[in-house]
Amino acid sequence: MNNTFSADSIKISDTAKVRIEQILAENQEKGATSFVRVSVVSGGCSGLSYKLDFDSEEKPKDQVFEDNGIKIVTDMKSLLYLLGTTLEFSEGLSGKGFFFNNPNAARTCACGESFAV
Repeated sequence: MNNTFSADSIKISDTAKVRIEQILAENQEKGATSFVRVSVVSGGCSGLSYKLDFDSEEKPKDQVFEDNGIKIVTDMKSLLYLLGTTLEFSEGLSGKGFFFNNPNAARTCACGESFAV
């Protein structure tokens, strides 16, 4: 059974929304209906790493919610680490891509790919 969480579970910034919509539109042209799947996995310099995928199939224990018009799916364990996090997107000089602004992270590694709580 899927649960619906409030919009402040994981937030989607306006810049991330624009890029996600572009990716989803490209997938729809290929005949796939997709959504954003975020998770936290073991690994990286600080112990935990973020994982972001575009998926089209929900799993039975997925936690499903929406923010800024974007459907977000995660597992319950990951959600506990991600509550209050904002998914951002940057095209700046320091790199292009998605990144997580996580208030729960006690420390992050220098490359910004992993964190610890």
